[in-house]
Amino acid sequence: MLPTDDGAAGRAGKAASHKPAMNGNGKSDEPIVPMKWSNKAARSAAAEIMEGRGEAKGNAAKRNADRTQSRSSPAPNELDRVRRRAKRDKEAKFTALLHHLTVDRLREAFGQLKKNAAPGVDGVTWEQYDEQLEENLRGLHARLHRGAYRAKPSRRTYIPKADGRQRPLGIAALEDKVVQRAVVEVMNAIYEEDFLGFSYGFRPKRGQHNALDALATGITRKKVNWVLDADIRGYFDNIDHEWLVKFVEHRIGDGRLLRLIQKWLKAGVMEDGKWAETQIGSPQGATVSPLLANIYLHYVLDLWTHQWRKRHAHGEVVVVRYADDFVVGFEHESDGRRFLENLRERFRKFKLELHPDKTRLIEFGRFANANRRRRGERGSAETFRFLGLVHICAESKQGRFLLARHTDAKRMRATLTALKEALRRRRHEPVPQQGRWLGSVVRGYFAYHAVPTNIRAMARFRTEITRAWARSLRRRSQRHRLSWQRMTRLADRWLPPARIQHPWPQARFDARTQGGSPVR
Repeated sequence: MLPTDDGAAGRAGKAASHKPAMNGNGKSDEPIVPMKWSNKAARSAAAEIMEGRGEAKGNAAKRNADRTQSRSSPAPNELDRVRRRAKRDKEAKFTALLHHLTVDRLREAFGQLKKNAAPGVDGVTWEQYDEQLEENLRGLHARLHRGAYRAKPSRRTYIPKADGRQRPLGIAALEDKVVQRAVVEVMNAIYEEDFLGFSYGFRPKRGQHNALDALATGITRKKVNWVLDADIRGYFDNIDHEWLVKFVEHRIGDGRLLRLIQKWLKAGVMEDGKWAETQIGSPQGATVSPLLANIYLHYVLDLWTHQWRKRHAHGEVVVVRYADDFVVGFEHESDGRRFLENLRERFRKFKLELHPDKTRLIEFGRFANANRRRRGERGSAETFRFLGLVHICAESKQGRFLLARHTDAKRMRATLTALKEALRRRRHEPVPQQGRWLGSVVRGYFAYHAVPTNIRAMARFRTEITRAWARSLRRRSQRHRLSWQRMTRLADRWLPPARIQHPWPQARFDARTQGGSPVR
């Protein structure tokens, strides 16, 4: 189990089970047993974050009333009260939530939208809606509370994937985005108290590097000898609506909010001017989809996995999930094989499937290379990919185990191909303008990929960008005078140098948890 951020593991507490979803025979299909922690007065709010229970986004910093002249503490935020009740009572059903969708919350949700985002089927842009913002928001608020709000279908578009395939995206209408973002804020106050610590995807104060740090720390500090690299086939397109609504009903008892979610699920998609109904799936690109996807896997995967490792595992188990990508580490191969077999059966009950070609159990960990040498096998242990980085069993200069992480070569090639095409379109722009744009692109790439042990890939990426820029500039004229020395000066002026920008994962993991959740 991941050490720290697993808010459902470690310390003693009383188990409080969710109300189970029932199958057609009236029996529970999912063993849902989250942990209810004992209340220790010595723990502060910071300790809650150490345990992997980050506060719901934006709740703690807000208040509904100004401080009085007596300088008493501010009135508690309404969503903060929801959060405290959700934390206190894991079986509580919230029957009155729609009143939290105020004009102020809708206005804040609108302000968080991207101004240059593509419009939905209604064709309304951010600037157009902003021209009469207050009137539009008041009208939207009135329609929501009298039940006259109607969800519009998503506009279907496609973006290329690294493997050459196309990923479908659903672009929601602007008002749907506003309402969905406001609803997500309200629901986060509840579900951030329910989600387990090893879940990182699309959650407040949790990012991809937090998941990568947790995985690296678990592999290096726990007894991990085998890794299950799992991939859910077409996850967002195969979420079962009936099961999803049942899962949401465990905590949400407000029929008006449930009807809103059902409206978005049934709104359908528009593609080439034709409307198509959506019986299953949640469109990628919709603001509410990541939260709904997390809720679905919380009940189908997270709670079940946490209970499985407590009841059936003979050794230690490490779990890290980011949205639909997850990695499970095992001490014993037998645990990994039994888990994989049970997981396939579990997924079949909820209309999900593991990708047969992308799901594999491999020998990986501190002793993987030594075990291979002892068996007379050549080469290093197999590698696996997680969140764009290839994880490798390596050795430090002192001969100790080192978890090396390199940029996925396929993703780097895809990024370079896209940048070369963008350079071709910008070929005749002034050189300083191109330099500023390229510099921002390279800085953004380094901000994610410049992790320890990955400096060579960063240097190679910068070199390839410089060469592509030089070829683009030389094609502006049949008779160019751009020497490589001058190109090097241009690159040094506009492109940041390749250097590591992230600390070692264990150091950042310890700093984030402040020692409150030691490796277990």
